[in-house]
Amino acid sequence: MRCRRQNASGHSGGWVQCPALRPAPARQNFRVEKDSKSRMKLSVVVPCFNEEDNIGKLKNEFFPVVENLLGSRVDGAQIDAIEVIFVDDGSRDGTYNALKQAFGAYAHPSIEVKFEKHEVNRGLGAAMRTGFKAVSGDIVVTTDSDGTYHFSTIPAMLEHLKGDVAIVTASPYHPKGEVVGVPGYRIFLSRGSSLLYRILLSWKVHTYTALYRAYRREVIDRIPFAADDFLGGTELMVKAMLKGYRVDEFPAALHRRMFGVSKAKLLKTIKSHLGFQARLVLHRLHLRSMFAE
Repeated sequence: MRCRRQNASGHSGGWVQCPALRPAPARQNFRVEKDSKSRMKLSVVVPCFNEEDNIGKLKNEFFPVVENLLGSRVDGAQIDAIEVIFVDDGSRDGTYNALKQAFGAYAHPSIEVKFEKHEVNRGLGAAMRTGFKAVSGDIVVTTDSDGTYHFSTIPAMLEHLKGDVAIVTASPYHPKGEVVGVPGYRIFLSRGSSLLYRILLSWKVHTYTALYRAYRREVIDRIPFAADDFLGGTELMVKAMLKGYRVDEFPAALHRRMFGVSKAKLLKTIKSHLGFQARLVLHRLHLRSMFAE
C-alpha cells in the first residue's frame, strides 16, 4: 500500500510506503459428524436485567420452542439434551425470584435449567461470560430475554450452522431482514455502527450488534472478549472473524419490546463501539494487536 507524502507546507511530496493491512485470516474448518446416530447437546444462555415483566413470555413462548428442539438436527447431529442458563445481571426488581418461581421446579429428563446471579449489575458482556462459563453443550445459543427476536425462529437460525460456519448471527439489516416498531434513533445508531464494522473489516456481514446468535462451542472456548457492556457480543464475533471463523447471517425481524424498557445506555454504548473500532483500525495496520489485551 502507498500513501501520498506531504511536505512541511502541506503540499504533496510523492509516495511513501504505508503500513500494510493484515492479510485475511485462514478460515477455520470443523469436523462435523454426519452419522445419523451422532448426538449433541444444546446450551441456551439468556441474560436478564430487570426483566420481571417478561418472565411470562419466557415461560409461554420460549420454553415450548426449547422443548420442540429435542430430536431436531444441527448439521447432521441430533439434539438429545438441552440446558437453559438464565443469568440475572444484578436486577433491581424481582427478576431472579420470578425466574426461580417459574422454572425452579421445571422437570424434564433431557432439559436442565440453571440459574446464575450477579449481585450487582455488571453489563451484558459480563453476563455472557458468566453464562459461557456454565455451558456444557456443543452448540451455544444466546438470546434476549424480551423476545425482540421471536423465540420461534431459533430452529431456523440453527439451520444455518452447517459446514464450516462457526457463528450464526441474527441480521435485521440484511436485505432480507426487517425492523418492526423499533425507534428510529436506535435503528440509526445500530445500523450505523454495523456499517462502520463492515467497512473496517471488508466482510459482507450486515449486522454486528445482535445478541441473538448461535455459536459452536469451540468459538466460546477459544475467543476471549473483555467488554462488560453491550459491546461484548460484537467484540466476540469480530475477534472470531479475525481468527478465521466463518460467520453466516440469519435474516431476522427485530421487534420493539412489548414489556419493560431497553437497558442500552446509548452514549456509553456509542463510546464503547467507537473505541473498539479505533483499536480495530490499529490492528489492521499492525500497530496494535486485538489479541494482546
